Amino acid sequence: MSLQDKLDAFRADFKAGKPPYNASPEIHPIMERATAELIASGQAGRAVKSGDTAPAFTLRDQDGKEVSSAVLLRQGPLVISFYRGVWCPYCNIELQALNEALPQIRQLGGNLLAISPQTAANSRKSVRINDLDFPVLHDANGDTAAAFGLRFRMPDYLVDVYKARKNDLPAFNNDPSWTLPMPARYVIGQDGVVLYSEINPDYTRRPDPSDMMPVLEKAARARR
Repeated sequence: MSLQDKLDAFRADFKAGKPPYNASPEIHPIMERATAELIASGQAGRAVKSGDTAPAFTLRDQDGKEVSSAVLLRQGPLVISFYRGVWCPYCNIELQALNEALPQIRQLGGNLLAISPQTAANSRKSVRINDLDFPVLHDANGDTAAAFGLRFRMPDYLVDVYKARKNDLPAFNNDPSWTLPMPARYVIGQDGVVLYSEINPDYTRRPDPSDMMPVLEKAARARR
């Protein structure tokens, strides 16, 4: 089953109000409206994309260890997943799929990491519940997501839905701004240039990990 098939199956259960989510029917049009407005804004088209130079960053992982993109790029290509948080089931399903692809990524000389605005404690939870073998970095205030052009502010009507569902993002992220990154996946070459990009203003849509493998294979051949 492809990653998108798994996401579609979850979405069907969520919209049907199945446990443990028990989502009220009235929230779905609100969430879909917010997604449609984000798509219509064109922000995804203005984000960092293939052919651009990726912003450099140094962030701390779930255990407080500094992780530098420059250091990792000296080792090989870098795969990055921008991740909303452990509260997002779609994101967790994607991280599990990426973890399954990790041996192939490493075989091709690459490294993999996820970047999220959530606190380190919540990143540790991400690693634990998804049984991840790669780090989840804390992007304080979403600054790295902003550098990539991915950070957006949630509309007030969607904030009200999150509050009603007791999804307290300011506490979860230690940031009062009610901002999130659009989910995105990048492959960055050793020269810092983006080789592959996929930005998803619709958070229910994610590319399959297999989609980026030809790019990693080409980068591996170029290093020989």
